Amino acid sequence: MTHRISALHAVRESATSPWLAGGLLCALAWLFIAVGHEGRRVAQVLVLLMPLLVLLAVPLQSAALQKARALLAWLWVMLFVLDGVARGYLQDAYQAAPNGALVLGAAANTNVREGSEYLMTQWRTLGLWTAALLLAGWATWQCARALRRFGGWPGGARRSMQVALVLLLAVTLVAYASKPWRRLHPVAFWFDWAESVQALRKDWSNQGVQRLQAMDNARALAPRVAGSTPSTIVLVIGDSVNRDNMSLYGYARNTTPQLQALQQQAGAHMLVLRNAWSVAASTLPALHGMFNIPVQGSDHSQHLLAIARQAGYRVWWVSNHDDLAIEQQHAQLADVVQLVNRMPGRSSESLDGELLDEVKAALADPHERKLIVVQLLGAHPHYRLRFPENANPFDDHPDTVENQLIAQGRPGWVRGFRQEYDAAVLYHDSVIADLLRMTQASGAERTAHTAWMYLSDHGQEVGHTMNHAGHSQSTASGFRIPAILWRSEAFTPVDETLDDRPFRGDWIAFTLADLMGLEWDGQMRERNVLASGYQWQEPVLPAKVASFTR
Repeated sequence: MTHRISALHAVRESATSPWLAGGLLCALAWLFIAVGHEGRRVAQVLVLLMPLLVLLAVPLQSAALQKARALLAWLWVMLFVLDGVARGYLQDAYQAAPNGALVLGAAANTNVREGSEYLMTQWRTLGLWTAALLLAGWATWQCARALRRFGGWPGGARRSMQVALVLLLAVTLVAYASKPWRRLHPVAFWFDWAESVQALRKDWSNQGVQRLQAMDNARALAPRVAGSTPSTIVLVIGDSVNRDNMSLYGYARNTTPQLQALQQQAGAHMLVLRNAWSVAASTLPALHGMFNIPVQGSDHSQHLLAIARQAGYRVWWVSNHDDLAIEQQHAQLADVVQLVNRMPGRSSESLDGELLDEVKAALADPHERKLIVVQLLGAHPHYRLRFPENANPFDDHPDTVENQLIAQGRPGWVRGFRQEYDAAVLYHDSVIADLLRMTQASGAERTAHTAWMYLSDHGQEVGHTMNHAGHSQSTASGFRIPAILWRSEAFTPVDETLDDRPFRGDWIAFTLADLMGLEWDGQMRERNVLASGYQWQEPVLPAKVASFTR
């Protein structure tokens, strides 16, 4: 408290001392530059701040010019303050830079409704950073006002100040002439950032052309199907499901009773991959990795849906997402697109069970070869909207998980989010189990190749390693996902020893190709988790992962 009073006192004192006011302005700017940048970039941005020193050092006699200088000084400092606040918030909330793929993708894929809903979910963190911004704006203005009384340099200092000004100008000109330095200036950086967002949106709007190109690429690849047996493959993609919150994977709360029962019934026909990982902490890049696959000897990737269609599969995309980017990049490559959710944003109350009828209809289609992609909302924030009302059994009384969170010092709001998250996983279990049972029933004919595979696009941090609830690319929880495979009796029983194999979400297409019997030149079979020649490669993640095999 004493330090706060001293700081406010210094600001008030600056109102009587132009020199103190100038020093405080520079200190405030430096503080927020240090918040938003690291290492040598702090020094680089400080050099870009130097025009402020030149502005402060020029003696002005005119009262009008002095007022103009005060306003310009305030505006100049606030540019760096705003930049620091924006960068600091993103680093605090997501450990991400504003020009990173996570932030650019989210900004390009948002709208007014989504933005307002986001503000509602992140009001705690945003409130703290907004308070810091307002306090900095007030302090900066108090200091800038004092500059109106600066009319000249102290006696005898004219010569040295002139030399200093020339040196400052020279260094400033060199910095602004360098593009790597100049692009760090808040105005240049955020202007380029806005252009990047617009370019990303434009790229998505041109997806029609890209889809035609994907089909042309698949046609040139000439994929083929080995054998003539009817085949039905179902791919179920969850959202934001962390395997650490599934009792199937050893979690203390009973969140996956139905999947566990199905596992016991299926025996060797069902494989639970214990060490599955996403390579992205958000949906768009995760889906991109799942469906856009490299081909040996080719400079461009292939889209799995285009390959499947070219090989003779009829493809469905059944989704509970209302997301333009996903629809344009992936869904529209399917023969049949069913989007059951018409409410965009985090506040959508469309439960995943709503799409079961659409999947049932797809399974009943008489086409001999079918690939059905089912995309769920899973446990995506808001967690409380991912399960039916009054269906949270974990908020009644403290249990083992609650006591563990308390022992770890997790605050009440994090523990409340964990309860809602686990309830979402429990409802998710029922939907996943229904989808598996429906697939099993459709493949009752012993000679039909019927397979079902489930994974989540990415994980979620809900008080596992930090006081945070949501997407996280700085902790392993943001990448830990479930992956489960079931195959009908027409397939060879799954080798149960494969369950410990580490698995990457961006390699799932190679396993699906094996299930569909797809073949093409340049196929990278060593990435198929079911293959005897499987060759694991650790992904490079922004989070520190102690081991990919646990």
